[in-house]
Amino acid sequence: MPWSNQNGGGPWGGGGGNNNGNNQGGPWGQGPNKPRGGGGGGNGGGNGGPPDLEDLIRRSQDRLRSVMPGGFNGGVFAILALVIVAFVVFQSFYTVQPNERAVELRFGVPKQEVSGQGLHFHFWPIETVEIVQITEQQQTIGARSTTNSNAGWMLTGDTNIVNVQFSVLYTITDPVAYLFKLETPSETLSQVADSAMREVVGRRPAQDIFRDDRAGISVQVLNIIQDTLNRYGAGITINAVPIEDASPPREVADAFEEVQRAEQDEDRLVEEANRYANQKLGGARGQAAQVREEAAAYRDRVVNEATGEAQRFISIYDQYKNAPEVTRQRIFLETMEGVLKNSNKVIIEDGKGVVPYLPINELMKQPAGAAAATQQQGAN
Repeated sequence: MPWSNQNGGGPWGGGGGNNNGNNQGGPWGQGPNKPRGGGGGGNGGGNGGPPDLEDLIRRSQDRLRSVMPGGFNGGVFAILALVIVAFVVFQSFYTVQPNERAVELRFGVPKQEVSGQGLHFHFWPIETVEIVQITEQQQTIGARSTTNSNAGWMLTGDTNIVNVQFSVLYTITDPVAYLFKLETPSETLSQVADSAMREVVGRRPAQDIFRDDRAGISVQVLNIIQDTLNRYGAGITINAVPIEDASPPREVADAFEEVQRAEQDEDRLVEEANRYANQKLGGARGQAAQVREEAAAYRDRVVNEATGEAQRFISIYDQYKNAPEVTRQRIFLETMEGVLKNSNKVIIEDGKGVVPYLPINELMKQPAGAAAATQQQGAN
């Protein structure tokens, strides 16, 4: 044993297995090598001493050699090789989710193939993979999207200052171009969108960005952003550019609100005037149509009457040509009848007397009171 030859003492300062009566053979009163009951192959010291550490180490080594092929040294290398292989295999597999696409790189050079949804394999570390999301993403641009307090302030075409906050909704349609054409695609998109918005707002009056033509401004900004990104080959498609907020500076906010209210009042009054004008115009058009209809009816009636009179005259003239005297006499009598039938005058021919008579029938038709009054007047 290693400690049995060190000046006759063990690791606890005792002798090499002899008890000299001073109880210096160890904490248990004896050396570590003294066998229990005279045996030489036990696992521990005598009389309840600690286990033999050297024997435990030796037995563990023997068991490890029996398990590992090629001995202890060869087994360590085998385990290390298995761990390395398992790690490489684990790193060689990757998963792509339904909303993602993957691009494999071989020695840093991207492949043209794009991996879709599912489990895929590549030769790691020779090949690596970059994964991007292809679903619609939103990037907010403006004062609230950055720590810069001056972001979002723009000068309009009528020299007003407005604070515009808007978002860009986009999708990645070409993952290879998105990953490797631009160094920082997100930052590039933000800068391009901000520049496009400033360009469009700088050509428009402030009222357009406030409420009059936000939709038209959004369309123009979208077209400018898309054209710029297409020239860059960014692999991004812009879906929409909604304007979330447009506000004036706080120092002049009250004045802008007054202007807004005045314009709203103007619009309301204009709408009321238009409704009144439409109402009056509709009534006038109705009256005009009624007058036209009445005039047309009068015209048709007069024309029809004239046509009938002309036809009647022609008919009478045809009869007159056949019998002039009879027709002349009949026309005279009919004319006189029409003239005199509503007259109160009585015409008496000369030489003929008229017998006066009492209008008894008329007196009988009068009421009793009126008849009595008439009789009273006659008595007077």
